[in-house]
Amino acid sequence: MSREDHIVRGFKVTLLARAIYMLSSALLMFILARYLLDPDGYGTLYWVIGILAMVRLVADLGIGKSAARYLSEYREEDPGQIPHLLRSTITFKIVIMALVGYLLLVFHEQLAAALGRPDAAPFLAAGVLYIAVFSFSTFTEIAFQGFNHLPYSAAIRAISGFSRLVFAVGFVLMGLGALGAFFGYVVGYTLSAAVGLAVLYYAFYARYDAAETHEEGLTRRLIEYSVPLTATRSANVVDKQVDTVLVGIILTPTAVAFYTLGKQITDFVLAPAESLGFTISPNFGEQKASNQLGQARQIYETALTNTMMVYIPAAAGLVIVADPFIPMVIGAEYAGAVPVLQVLAAFIILQAITNLTSDSLDYLGRARHRAIAKGGTAVANFLLNLVLIPTIGVVGAAIATVATHSVYVAVNLYIVHMELELRLKRLARSIGIICVITGIMAGAVLLVTPLVSSLAMLVGAIALGAITWAVLVVASGLVDPNEVRAAIT
Repeated sequence: MSREDHIVRGFKVTLLARAIYMLSSALLMFILARYLLDPDGYGTLYWVIGILAMVRLVADLGIGKSAARYLSEYREEDPGQIPHLLRSTITFKIVIMALVGYLLLVFHEQLAAALGRPDAAPFLAAGVLYIAVFSFSTFTEIAFQGFNHLPYSAAIRAISGFSRLVFAVGFVLMGLGALGAFFGYVVGYTLSAAVGLAVLYYAFYARYDAAETHEEGLTRRLIEYSVPLTATRSANVVDKQVDTVLVGIILTPTAVAFYTLGKQITDFVLAPAESLGFTISPNFGEQKASNQLGQARQIYETALTNTMMVYIPAAAGLVIVADPFIPMVIGAEYAGAVPVLQVLAAFIILQAITNLTSDSLDYLGRARHRAIAKGGTAVANFLLNLVLIPTIGVVGAAIATVATHSVYVAVNLYIVHMELELRLKRLARSIGIICVITGIMAGAVLLVTPLVSSLAMLVGAIALGAITWAVLVVASGLVDPNEVRAAIT
């Protein structure tokens, strides 16, 4: 199987699994928000998850991503070191998680009080379990990526999403409220972690004959490379969660619900780009090792063009239909999420580029530079949130996210250009055509949106935009229908 065929196959499997994950997440969001929880309960649930995401930074560090990088290298160069790598990584994770879990269990009430939400203490206590199982679930997913066995990564993601849906809804229906939904998350990640660790052991760890000695300095390099990854990951999580946390502290749980809903919808829209970035990134490390940067450039440019061809029009369409969509689908009580979603539409384009680029830079060995960029923009995001949330409200958090992420994307693209020497004129021409197509599509949707008064008419408006876009991308030559059919089959 050629590298291109391998990438296409990996993308299909990853996209399918992430479609299951995102569909289950969308159903969970819809059922909880529309039927089972009020905005206060919904906001509290995801505010606590945001807090725990920041606590989890200390428990995870960057050791998982670092291990994936070395698993990718050593499975070709020295497979006998693979068992040593896995043992070192898991031992390190257990020790750190045990310490963080103990501290959280002892001080969960004080932390809740310090954040001004004493009612969140039970969530934080249960957060000890959440952090442990989520950490191992994501570690196995990343490890399989390092082995370039994406179907396993995809399966872990799908299991966690489907299990969360079943158990979160089930526990809420049992009368456990938002805390029950949180325990549904815990059970879902427990199942995916158990499956992931079992597969990792039987399909990979036991398959390799361990070298008699652990390569000198390998553990040190593993930990050293985790440092910039930790910085990047910390900055990334802070960048993604600090706005939610600050909205909860400065404003109200209902405001958190509005902001969370907008971000969740953008996450659903971004699933394909995340899948593609997850699929292609291990290949960059292999191609750099074999000095095939021309092929890496071709893969990246094609992926970037195709991603923008989808996400620039999608973002424009989302701005137009956000107003009828949220009140009709989620409920009128969530109308406050409309301006948040409209601002975050720009973030969709930026994050789509990031999803393609960030993991690729790690595999190209540029984790340190990405860490510096991410750290700087994360600090800027935090400061901008402190200014904008009290003055503008929840929309200010969305504006801060878009503004700071724009800088981060620009730096990432510059680093990729330095590594791969991108053909900028060709990319600019393609993006220009995409923007023209977007303008025509947006005009068609704007004509019919004022007429939308029912869910059926909303679907019709979205379908009109999709059909207009499809016709134009084929007519412009950006898409060859024959290639699409071949990729699907």
